[in-house]
Amino acid sequence: MTTGNASTAPMDLDGTERVRLAVYLGFARTGRAPGAAELAALTGLAPDRVRRELHTLHDRHDLVLDPQDTDHVVMAHPFASVPLGFSVMGTRTLWWGGCAWDSFAVPHLLRDEPDVLVATRCPACDTPHAWVVGRDAPPKGDQVAHFLTPMQRAWDDVIRTCANQRLFCSTDCVDTWLERTSQERGYVMDLATLWHFAGDWYTGRLDPGYTRRDPASATAYFAEVGLHGSFWGLPD
Repeated sequence: MTTGNASTAPMDLDGTERVRLAVYLGFARTGRAPGAAELAALTGLAPDRVRRELHTLHDRHDLVLDPQDTDHVVMAHPFASVPLGFSVMGTRTLWWGGCAWDSFAVPHLLRDEPDVLVATRCPACDTPHAWVVGRDAPPKGDQVAHFLTPMQRAWDDVIRTCANQRLFCSTDCVDTWLERTSQERGYVMDLATLWHFAGDWYTGRLDPGYTRRDPASATAYFAEVGLHGSFWGLPD
């Protein structure tokens, strides 16, 4: 991953938002999560205060802390600090993609990256895949994304949820993997749907004062990008 100092959050924000923004800007710029000591320097807050704010952000689902080391941010969607099946290469920075959804979202969120190279392997047959993903049009390909966990249960174990939003060669590979892992089919979508889905989901996340979508607006967004069925809290 590219290294360097994360950007500084504006000091006129409240402590929670300063920490949130510093985490996201750090990930965006360097590909890694700034630790508590670095966040203290970036925000002007004491380390203990930073840790409290990180827990607040975790409880609000603005980021995900490592259950074994709560000073460490595992995910600040669409960024991850651990490998979950995807790498996302920009012009100067390399990120771990948190999932298929998050990996396709990176060029939409980062306006100075016109496109990125998203790489992964099919979980069923280990075939490597890579796409240039930009903002103008979906990448071409016959591959499909499979999401295992319904959205209403996504935050029960969000790391597992993200680790099982993967890209496969085909629906045959999805079925092979499900049989091998003794799991039931979730939701399958093509690359174009995945690209539209990722397009505006994280808009504004790098800006001060960002707030996550409430359940009603999230469900409306799912419908708008062509998703359907109870998996997304929508009619079949």
